[in-house]
Amino acid sequence: MKARVCITLKPGLLDAQGKTVKSALDSLGFRGVHEVRIGKYVEIELNGARPAAAKRAVEQMCKKLLANPVVETYRIELKA
Repeated sequence: MKARVCITLKPGLLDAQGKTVKSALDSLGFRGVHEVRIGKYVEIELNGARPAAAKRAVEQMCKKLLANPVVETYRIELKA
């Protein structure tokens, strides 16, 4: 089983890295970009886990290490 985790800053929080990338895109001529948000993408391979158990395990990984719940949100997708 493979888990895909997408971690992003919570809405409303300043994304300094995203603003820098937007500015660079503007300077390269990409004027249609309204906003850029930067996040993290993590893939985790799990051995022999059932979907419900895998989801619980990845949730714990996110809460304990992968994401900062104060400023970040995350989305988990499981693939067999």
